[in-house]
Amino acid sequence: MSTLPFHEKVGYAMGDAAANLVWRGALAYLAVFYTDTFGLSAAAAAMLFLVVRLSDGVTDIIMGMVADRTDSKWGKFRPWILWSTPFLALFMVLCFTTPALSDSGKLVYAYVTYIGLTLAYTVNNVPYSALMGVMTPDDKERTSLSGFRFAGAFAGGLLVMGFLPQLVAYFGQGDDAMGYQYTMYLFAALLAVLMLVTFFSTKERITPAVNSNASLGSEIGDLLKNLPFIILPLLAMTLFFYYRNGYSALFFVIVFVGMGLLIKRLLKQPSTNISGTQQDMIDLLTNKPWLILLGIGFLTMMFNGIKYGVIAYYFKYQVGDELMAGKYFIALLIVSILGALSTSYFSQRFDKRKLFIVTLLASAVLTAAFYWVSADNIALVFAFGCAAEFFAAMMPTLFFSMLGDSADYSEWKNGRRATGLIYSAGTFVQKTGGGFAGALVLVVLASYGYDGMRPETIAASLPGMQLLMSWIPAAFAFAAALLMCFYPLTSARNEDITLTLIKRRNEPSMA
Repeated sequence: MSTLPFHEKVGYAMGDAAANLVWRGALAYLAVFYTDTFGLSAAAAAMLFLVVRLSDGVTDIIMGMVADRTDSKWGKFRPWILWSTPFLALFMVLCFTTPALSDSGKLVYAYVTYIGLTLAYTVNNVPYSALMGVMTPDDKERTSLSGFRFAGAFAGGLLVMGFLPQLVAYFGQGDDAMGYQYTMYLFAALLAVLMLVTFFSTKERITPAVNSNASLGSEIGDLLKNLPFIILPLLAMTLFFYYRNGYSALFFVIVFVGMGLLIKRLLKQPSTNISGTQQDMIDLLTNKPWLILLGIGFLTMMFNGIKYGVIAYYFKYQVGDELMAGKYFIALLIVSILGALSTSYFSQRFDKRKLFIVTLLASAVLTAAFYWVSADNIALVFAFGCAAEFFAAMMPTLFFSMLGDSADYSEWKNGRRATGLIYSAGTFVQKTGGGFAGALVLVVLASYGYDGMRPETIAASLPGMQLLMSWIPAAFAFAAALLMCFYPLTSARNEDITLTLIKRRNEPSMA
């Protein structure tokens, strides 16, 4: 099992540095841009974040299927990085543009541009994430590659979150709307350059067997027939999350009980009655490591998303220094790069499952302790935030590395490998968690009466901001640590699976 060249790991990392000019920027600043510059209410912005998650549920899975069935001279996944980059850069700019529209017109514009951004991100990032699974068959090299990836991601985030307030102030000269627009022009140009570096510097080495002889069009048609499996659970979660009343709770229970019965029935069907898309779904639903990782991905993204989503509000109103948020982001992201790069070192010495549990518990405890930290004690704010972030930075690194392990497990168990589909679900739960996290921040602030256009509402919302910096995100990390206790793939078992798969791939075909 060969080691990936250093330059290829760095080149791969540049792709997530580029993606995080969008992802971290939207996650950290889009909410406060919508409420304080664009003029949307916190409640309207919260619903926007939730509704967009519904479209992601469909598009991520479709994109995973499309990527798995792509066959080009550049491979399955690399061409999509190239083709999607112009659209990603365009919608990045449009999302932070402030046209002169009525209140209803602004809301429509926000929906169109934000959905456009998430679609472009899906077409780009699902294949990018899956690319990791075919660059090397070695699970240890995937962990190392994942560490480089998220070091790049945090470096891209550092540019946006660390310098965006200063760039907005510099370009806008008091006009935040203009400042955001010109800042996004700069970031969009940088994004295009970094994506090209990734495209030209990486190589696909694993060529999975084709899972079906059906055409892509017929399989997408088959997927559309099974959309209730995707849409109804997401709709139930959204309604329950946003409205939190008896009717939404009843709908939530009915949908999930009904879906459970339908899935149980599907699993009992003879293979001759099952379509290719349904077989993919069955493979995933019987993949215990993958199912647990989906829950882990959602919970950890809620944890990280809530923490990052409230920072701009916290420093603007609790600390009273909006520009200090940029310095705080810089500190967090420098620590994040160190945490991501150290993940490979620790995972070679400790079982990945145990390491994940330790990182979750340590970060949760440090984050919960933030509740008792005074906003006036800036040194302590930075100390607790950075300490928690060192462990939190290992979470996505381990998560995407372990998704590759679950793809190996599926191929070992079923003789089928849908790398794009497995990683598309991973990126989907990450984006879903991010969307729900951003919405939860706004829902909590709205419940305390926050209105960014009315200064008199700020004081009453300060306790909510303190909870959003501490106990609320910590609860999701504690839940993720409990769930990870049930993850079945140890380092020894991963090594056995890897060796078995290498032997199988090297065996001559009997066809």
